[in-house]
Amino acid sequence: MRDFEKRHVVVTGGSGALGTAVVTALIERGAHVHVPVFVPKELDRFPYRDHEQVSVRLGLDFTVEETVAKYYADLPSCWASIHVAGGFRMAAFTDTSLEDFLFLMNMNAVTCFLSSREAVRKMRAGGAGGRIVNVTAKPALVPTGGLVAYAASKAVVAALTTSLAEEVAPDGIWVNAIAPSIIDTSANRRSMPKADHAAWPKPEELAATIVHLASPSNAVGRGAIVPVYGRS
Repeated sequence: MRDFEKRHVVVTGGSGALGTAVVTALIERGAHVHVPVFVPKELDRFPYRDHEQVSVRLGLDFTVEETVAKYYADLPSCWASIHVAGGFRMAAFTDTSLEDFLFLMNMNAVTCFLSSREAVRKMRAGGAGGRIVNVTAKPALVPTGGLVAYAASKAVVAALTTSLAEEVAPDGIWVNAIAPSIIDTSANRRSMPKADHAAWPKPEELAATIVHLASPSNAVGRGAIVPVYGRS
C-alpha cells in the first residue's frame, strides 16, 4: 500500500529506535519523510540519511520557538507530523531537581507543543487537512512511583492531544497519541537485563499503530490516546 505517495511527513526524533521504525514504515508506504536532528551523533545508526525519500536537517533544537516555526514554514507541504522526540529521567520525587523537571518539560511537552502548533499552521495553509500523532506514555495514564516529573511532562502531551483534536477537527486535521509502556530497545534491555523483554512492545509494532493514525485511511479516528502496552 502506497497511501502516503507524494505526501510530506515530519518525524521528530526520527533517528532514534522508535523514530527509525516509523520512518521505515513511512518510506514503504511512499511518504517523503522530514527528520529534524539536533545532535549529529544521533545519525550514527540511522540508515536513511541519504535515502531519496528522506530529508535530514541537522542542528535543530526543537525547544526553540523560532527554530521550529522556520522549519515547518520551509517545508513544501505537510500531510502529517509525528512527534517521537522526547527525554526520560527517573528519580524519587524528593530527589528530583528543578533542572530535571524542566529538562523533561522541555524535551517532552515543549517540543510537542511547538511541533503541533507549527504543523497545524502548515496544514491549514495547505487546506487539505492532515494528521498529527504524539507520543505520551503509560505513566501519564497509570500512576507510577519514581517517575513524577516524567509522568507530568507526558501528561501535558496527553492533554494537548485531546484538546487540540477538538479545536482542529473542523479543519480536517485529526490529532491522536499513542501511550507506550517500556519499548523493546537495546538501551532498555541494557538498563533492565533481567526483565521479560518478550513482553515489551517492539518499535516496529508501535510504528504500525502510529502510521495508521497518520494515514489517509484513518478517516474518523481523532482525539484518542491509544494504549500500546503489549504485555508489559
